[in-house]
Amino acid sequence: MKKVLFILSLLLLIGCKSKTGGNKTEDLKISKVLATEVNNSQQKKAYDLGKRVLLTCNTSKFKPFNETEVTPSVMANTTEERLTKTCQKFRQWYGAFKDLKLDGVYKTKHETIYRYRALYEKKVANKELRVYVNEDNLISAIKSLDWDETFESKVIEK
Repeated sequence: MKKVLFILSLLLLIGCKSKTGGNKTEDLKISKVLATEVNNSQQKKAYDLGKRVLLTCNTSKFKPFNETEVTPSVMANTTEERLTKTCQKFRQWYGAFKDLKLDGVYKTKHETIYRYRALYEKKVANKELRVYVNEDNLISAIKSLDWDETFESKVIEK
């Protein structure tokens, strides 16, 4: 009898899964923000900081971020050394950075994503810059990627 109870208890423990704090599908949903709903001061901040990062490639001088602009993790990861390494590749392949062109503004449960097309001297450049702004109005991530034409298919229409 004790063996049966032990085996049943063991099966019960194995069958029960603990809940993890993983991403819920609700947290991953991306929706497009209408032009009338865009926070203009937040958009300007995202543009200015994104442009500041990419202009480093032209000038080789980077004005470090401060705690009123970005999260501590972005501040720690955006160093002049890392930017210089990336910029060497970008200048060689794409030429000088010109400007950012806003392609769209998107919202997740916790962040606003500003998606820019990065314009370079050479026409072969097909890059994008995504600037993520959290609920505290701080830049929580800056990502440079190859342009993704399928990004819109991941967006849920309101």
